[in-house]
Amino acid sequence: MDKLRTRFAPSPTGFMHIGNLRSAIFGYLMVKHQGGDFILRIEDTDQTRKVEGAVDFIYNTCELCGIHFDEGPNNGGEYGPYVQSERLPLYKKYAEELVEKGAAYYCFCTEERLNKLRKIAEDEKRAFQYDGHCKHLSK
Repeated sequence: MDKLRTRFAPSPTGFMHIGNLRSAIFGYLMVKHQGGDFILRIEDTDQTRKVEGAVDFIYNTCELCGIHFDEGPNNGGEYGPYVQSERLPLYKKYAEELVEKGAAYYCFCTEERLNKLRKIAEDEKRAFQYDGHCKHLSK
């Protein structure tokens, strides 16, 4: 059997709270009980909401609670980078491949249009799902 690996992936859009910590502790205890690796991945792709100092707060809180990461932004590893915004070139490469294969497409919808669709779904008490408006446009 392969070695168990799990990750804690907080977003620095606010300071770590008890729910984040609970998730980190449960994941850490589970994977360590099985002799596996615990990985930290910072989900910082929402740069507009990123809170200054939140990443350091995550590191400090985990360290204070005895949570040690086998891989992550501070100690590297074979599957990095471990900060999502640093992985954008990799994601772009694969997204472009999907577009070329016809398995994905560019969307030109405005944020206002998408918000309107979200509001309609909310009013109808259903999950929002993109309507494919741009699917049949040429590349």
